[in-house]
Amino acid sequence: MTSKTDNPPPYEDALHHPKYGNYPHQPQRGSPHPPPPSYSPSPGMYPGVYPPAGMWAASGFSASGMPTTIPTLSAGVPPSNQGDMDDLLSTQWESTSVRHAFIRKVYLILTAQLAVTFSVVAVFTFVDPVRLFVIKYPGIYWASFVVYFMVYCILVCCKEPRRRFPWNLLLLGIFTLALSYMSGTISSYYETKAVFLAMGITALVCIAVTIFCFQTKVDFTSCGGLLCISSVVLMIIGIVTAVVLSFQYVPWLHMLYAAIGAIVYTLFLVYNTQLLIGNRESAISPEEYIYGALSLYIDIVHIFLFILQVSGAATE
Repeated sequence: MTSKTDNPPPYEDALHHPKYGNYPHQPQRGSPHPPPPSYSPSPGMYPGVYPPAGMWAASGFSASGMPTTIPTLSAGVPPSNQGDMDDLLSTQWESTSVRHAFIRKVYLILTAQLAVTFSVVAVFTFVDPVRLFVIKYPGIYWASFVVYFMVYCILVCCKEPRRRFPWNLLLLGIFTLALSYMSGTISSYYETKAVFLAMGITALVCIAVTIFCFQTKVDFTSCGGLLCISSVVLMIIGIVTAVVLSFQYVPWLHMLYAAIGAIVYTLFLVYNTQLLIGNRESAISPEEYIYGALSLYIDIVHIFLFILQVSGAATE
């Protein structure tokens, strides 16, 4: 146990009075060491020495020794100050406005397509010479399927041209005319009352689906696999129906196939509408307005054709 006089002097006294009287002299062994560098305190770093009381506020600390502001790590965390929050809200507002402009563009294109299609259907339905000519020459009816299938394959394979401005509108117009031609030739085989009834029911279904998709919280964009399976089942039922009807006409089987097809394409319309809205698990890019319009257009026209088969069989 050492006495009080053997204790080393305080640092301040040793700094100003290196030869303190009571401090024992340490013998030097070997070569003498160079004197330590002079101490010059720098702001913010005090190794072993605390700053005076007046320097707490200058270095950003309070008198209690705690920092006045605590820095936070922002790795993956949204900003908390008002300026960054305003930037975040403005970014969300811009994305929402872009999505709304995209939806308006898609529905404008869809309206033009449906206007062309139902105008062609009206010509094939109300103009008797055209309707009788199609009925007299069934080759025109089958040629419409060939034209539609060829244009559809070209549209699916030509991914790069359909993204460019002049070509995408050209392909869109050709496809619209092909599907309108096929719908008109099919409508020429049904009565005018059945065509009007199918148009009305299709319009009600489309309005109801659109309102449902904008209001519901149920996400149908995650049901792509289920819709794919339902489309395969619909194709198999169609093949079986075609084979059965070629041997013996069964009215209820034809109506059953048409009703199932209308339900399946209504589900496809719900799926594609929610992809268009964009607040679900999956969404369409705002640049793919041609694809969005075509998907809705194909669904609506197929719903009309399936409902036309049901209403035509009912009126007969």
